[in-house]
Amino acid sequence: MKTAVTAVAPASSHLAKEHFAAEFEFETDCWDVHDALEKGADFVLLDVRSPTMFAEGHVPGAINLPHGKIIASKLARWDDDTIFVTYCAGPHCNGAARGALRLAQLGRPVKLMAGGITGWIDEGFSLEQGE
Repeated sequence: MKTAVTAVAPASSHLAKEHFAAEFEFETDCWDVHDALEKGADFVLLDVRSPTMFAEGHVPGAINLPHGKIIASKLARWDDDTIFVTYCAGPHCNGAARGALRLAQLGRPVKLMAGGITGWIDEGFSLEQGE
């Protein structure tokens, strides 16, 4: 008897390889972001939550730019090829995806930090408070 897991056969290894490899073009994780920040990040980390939530606790080194305020003029201080990484509250929040979409619509290279603040805390990393 097939279960809900096996009722639909898995994709071929070729398709699975393409799918999972492509995910790394769109997402990174908290551990890799933390490691990169310690070594000297080659990207801009954007906390796309509200200023109030940012002040309550954010990833050290992040810049607060709420996803609804991501416009070309706010990005002018960075070169066009600057890579951005967006995050929000966590997997229950789509703010990071909204911010990533806005950046992509403006022609900016972007990835999303999977897990957001929730993932960051789950990894045991500390938050910074204040603006």
